[in-house]
Amino acid sequence: MPLPSIVFMGTPDFAVPSLEALHAAGFQITWVVTQPDRPKGRGRTLAPPPVKVAATGLGCPIVQPVAVRDADFIARLQALDPDYLVVVAFGHILSQAVLAVPKRGAVNLHASLLPKYRGPAPIQWALIRGETETGVTTMLMDSGVDTGDMLLSARTAIGPNDTAASLHQRLAHIGGTLLVETLTQFGAGTLFPRTQKHTDATYAPMLRKSDGRIRWDQTAQQIDALIRGVTPWPGAFCFRDEQRLKILGAKPLTGMDIAAAPGTVVPGFPDELRVATGDGCLGIEEIQGASGRRMAIHDFLRGHPIAMGTRLT
Repeated sequence: MPLPSIVFMGTPDFAVPSLEALHAAGFQITWVVTQPDRPKGRGRTLAPPPVKVAATGLGCPIVQPVAVRDADFIARLQALDPDYLVVVAFGHILSQAVLAVPKRGAVNLHASLLPKYRGPAPIQWALIRGETETGVTTMLMDSGVDTGDMLLSARTAIGPNDTAASLHQRLAHIGGTLLVETLTQFGAGTLFPRTQKHTDATYAPMLRKSDGRIRWDQTAQQIDALIRGVTPWPGAFCFRDEQRLKILGAKPLTGMDIAAAPGTVVPGFPDELRVATGDGCLGIEEIQGASGRRMAIHDFLRGHPIAMGTRLT
């Protein structure tokens, strides 16, 4: 008996392992729906989204509607009569008319342990808020934002060196495996949806560039979590006078009794940059200044010395 038919909807890198896992498992992918090509780079040349590139390599039919609420798109989707709609980071909220099309349901993969961190940036906010674990959850989609009944989840620890980039990659691959398991069990009738405990829900809003601004009055651990959570985008930053400094790596330093005001550069070895925080001291390991080059701190300080007592803001 052939496996169920799927219309897959996704756009960025995060969705690619899910598409590849479903294809490898033998599901019939009748359509891959992704967003239109967008201008990219300094030349503003049109570039396909990662899911389109992956789908092309797999030989899947690709559709790139300008608007998924368009009546013609919905009619074409209905004509396919898919068993499932599988949605992974597609980038648009789907209408009830679209969600009603699949015979067995619309299944979404979300990059958090729901009901925590609903919304568009769950990976980043889990790091910023100092969580020690996160994961992915599959759910049946409803009209809300990540509010549908849950199917399966998978957990992973957040390590002290994890950034949004490393966690994004790990969760994407965990999610692909979980989707195959979800559709297999759900199709066999051995998996039953569970209502989310909505009173425990938290929200992970879209990141803005301003979210990367370091507040030196926070603890060293909180600032370290921020730096890792906003890497690679929007990046953590502060100012030395009018000069913008992007902080790409840092570590809280233990065993130091710091009396200086938060943001003050305190004594350390000649090739170190230690900064007082609201509680403790942060050692800056990688930095990017006006030159735009990412540099180890000892290389940066050779050409751009920062005196003790300098106040970063």
